Amino acid sequence: MVGTDPRDPTASTLEGGLTRSRGGFMSRLRGLLGGAEPAPEAWDGVEEALIAGDVGAQLAGRIVERARMRGDGASAGERVRLELAALLAPRDPDWDLRPAVVGQPTIILVVGVNGTGKTTTIGKLAARERRAGRRVILAAADTFRAAAIEQLRAWADRSGADVVAHAPGADPGAVVYDALDAAVARGADVVIADTAGRLHTKAHLMDELAKVRRIIERRLPGSAPETLFVLDATTGQNGLAQARAFNEAVGLTGVVLTKLDSTARGGIVFAIEDQLRIPVRFIGVGEGIDDLLPFDPARFVDALFEAGA
Repeated sequence: MVGTDPRDPTASTLEGGLTRSRGGFMSRLRGLLGGAEPAPEAWDGVEEALIAGDVGAQLAGRIVERARMRGDGASAGERVRLELAALLAPRDPDWDLRPAVVGQPTIILVVGVNGTGKTTTIGKLAARERRAGRRVILAAADTFRAAAIEQLRAWADRSGADVVAHAPGADPGAVVYDALDAAVARGADVVIADTAGRLHTKAHLMDELAKVRRIIERRLPGSAPETLFVLDATTGQNGLAQARAFNEAVGLTGVVLTKLDSTARGGIVFAIEDQLRIPVRFIGVGEGIDDLLPFDPARFVDALFEAGA
């Protein structure tokens, strides 16, 4: 079990961001699992609590079945905690946003449907990379909304990043190409590309994302961009179909789960990793520029189960 370090500011930020989930489905779960071995009917309540937390019906049933069958002498609450933790793939402790080819910039393509917080996430990622001492260029490839370009410029000003933008309505691929040119010319370390929000059911818009990927590969062969899907935690299970479609179109490498502080159903994290096999890389737990946290599976589970218990 991984405890939280009181000197680590991300520990309190994470616990604060999960307040609603701890007071929502996790409160009921802890109540059902906090005493003696639950009666058979109480396990039905555990399953219902997990479903209410956006874990998903099938997965909730599997978790309960496995927890009941565990013969390791642990308490019922600990068995459920262990089953949930087992769903989250271990992270490489050395993983970070780094270039695939030495001498090239790290390229991050941020995708998702409308209104999930993509541009805000980009601003927070830029601030994170700037704090690490890296030079960042933002590619304003959401050319469908003039406001998106201005919003990205505002985040660039806050974070100290540069922006490459064209006029509204320009070809998004051309914007990304020019941003890569600028990165090479200026010796930038990171390029983060904004993209227009699009419904996963619109095939021509999904094809456009695939075109952007091809442009990146032509300009910087072997660059293997990090392709992060931004998912609004408040959309729950509906977001899984969206992520599947984007994964088929552009090959996702990670998920950024935003607005986790605004939902009482933080169990969507477990559904994402179980069904999509794509790691959650970052979670958004507030409005501040520093409220985008690298996702730590052990710390996340501990925060759900232990804080306020």
